[in-house]
Amino acid sequence: MTMHAPAIEMAPWADQASRDDAAYRAQIAYLFRNSAFYRDRLRNAGFATPEDAGGLDAITALPFTEKDDLRATRDEAHPIGTHLAAPMSDIVRVYSTSGTTGAPSFIPLTRSDLEDWIEISQRSYAASGVVAGERMVSTYNAGPFVAGVTLDAFARLGLCHIPVGAGNTERLMAAVQLLKPTVLGCTPSYALHLAEWAADRGIDTAASSVARILVAGEPGGGEPAMRARLQEAWGASVTEAMGIGDISVSLWGECPHRDGMHFSGRGLVHFELIDPETGTTVAIQDGAEGELVYTHLRHRAAPLLRFRSRDRVRITTTPCACGRTAPRVRCIGRTDDLLIVRGVNVFPTAIREVVGDFGDAVSGVISVRPRAKGVKQAPPLPVRVELAEGVAGGQELADRLRQRIRDKLVVTTDIELVPWGTLPRSDYKSKLVDWSAAT
Repeated sequence: MTMHAPAIEMAPWADQASRDDAAYRAQIAYLFRNSAFYRDRLRNAGFATPEDAGGLDAITALPFTEKDDLRATRDEAHPIGTHLAAPMSDIVRVYSTSGTTGAPSFIPLTRSDLEDWIEISQRSYAASGVVAGERMVSTYNAGPFVAGVTLDAFARLGLCHIPVGAGNTERLMAAVQLLKPTVLGCTPSYALHLAEWAADRGIDTAASSVARILVAGEPGGGEPAMRARLQEAWGASVTEAMGIGDISVSLWGECPHRDGMHFSGRGLVHFELIDPETGTTVAIQDGAEGELVYTHLRHRAAPLLRFRSRDRVRITTTPCACGRTAPRVRCIGRTDDLLIVRGVNVFPTAIREVVGDFGDAVSGVISVRPRAKGVKQAPPLPVRVELAEGVAGGQELADRLRQRIRDKLVVTTDIELVPWGTLPRSDYKSKLVDWSAAT
């Protein structure tokens, strides 16, 4: 079993908080000295000194940090924001977000920050079972975005990395056919699109050299139906990874036992689980669900404290045969994608998972089309479900889909079956909600 840092990854999890306490206290002191944003924020919350903030066991008393809090501090004089805690002369790399919902956010790293990110990513990706010498083709948008750290991590792991990037389907498939990689790295929705694209052109992806697919960038790789579909289409095993750009590009990685993603940030990042609606702490125990909240433990450029990820997960704490002891997660969905239908919380990914259970009758691609703007929706919730190629569908299938969603998610839907190929595919992250019809 491949393990990048066995002494860390196999250490007793029960001792982790006590081992992290000293680093956490030092990080808080660093914030008071160097981060104007957190110095003001903590003092306004009643913590006048680092000692007032206490240790890791008292972290839940400190305020959360939201993306909008950071955006609000950016101006011409502070393009990164007032949470920048290191001089620009110490910054060796600056990544950015895509800026799809406004101006991009800049994410700076010092040399030690970059090394920590590479270390975390090596733990995460090594968990999948990749070994030095393997060839890996990837579609991660590495350039200006934090996914670029994966290039460093893959090199450190000894992989022969073939970066193609998003939007180059023909080039990627040519690399698969000519260079014979054993590993493919991309989003789950793009892996599905690639298999469909290849099938349309008479290319048998199941007969290709690809033996392992590492999916990341969006929920879906852990959905049983999606995973089964990908594994059948490619004849390859599928494991997933997850991170968040503001904290670290990859914080969780799944081993070949495929029972959730192991936490890979031990000693460098602390995570909590909260109720996304109330903000109250949820105990880390088997089966617990909640939103992940992260705190850097030894970051320098722009450290974050109790940063809300908006990723809703389910926790697994039972022992894993691989020997890693940290909790594992399965991402349920993004809390900022949540829709509330007559008081019922509904994640679009959950609808896709239920639809995926219908196997060969559907393609696995869906589109939720809210009628009204905003989180709250009146039933029935319109959902377009794409049929599998060559399947005619019909009212009986639509009724079964509607009933299954009702039984599992307690939400009433209006199912519209559409022919195969109708709904858009993405060469990066899929969008499950189409707001174009909302008024």
